[in-house]
Amino acid sequence: MALALTAPLTAQAQDKENTLYLDTKYGRVVIKLLPDIAPNHVKRIKTLTREGFYDGLKFHRVIDGFMAQTGDPLGTGAGGSDLPDLKAEFSNHAFKRGTIGMARTNNPNSANSQFFITFGNAPWLNRQYTVWGEVTSGMEYIDQINKGEPPRNPDVIVKMQVAADAAE
Repeated sequence: MALALTAPLTAQAQDKENTLYLDTKYGRVVIKLLPDIAPNHVKRIKTLTREGFYDGLKFHRVIDGFMAQTGDPLGTGAGGSDLPDLKAEFSNHAFKRGTIGMARTNNPNSANSQFFITFGNAPWLNRQYTVWGEVTSGMEYIDQINKGEPPRNPDVIVKMQVAADAAE
């Protein structure tokens, strides 16, 4: 009986370990991490999230109908964390509404801390950028982020946290 009770709790704990809360001024966005297809990118995102790296960072590039990009401490698209760049982890996971991918330069192995959330289908990105997550709820809050390259009045990540660490 004790074994039957602990199995669901373990599964629930693992789910929270692979879930992010990205809070905007509009509301909370819940993100499912995909460690099975991008283990190193998921590990990086969780590391930076737990360090508070993303808290207060701007959505510095937001293209209507395409994507919202963030994760640059400079707020210009040219910055990253102090950690080394990551090797690409391309997969067959399609870019569709709510897919989260790592931003990079022309070098496929240059992803660091910046990421983007797609507003709709973006098949030209498939197998060209690493997918590490999917929005499971709160996409309507991403839709409200101020648009522009850069936005005139950029929105920020108020707080980002791993669900397992969050005091709910």
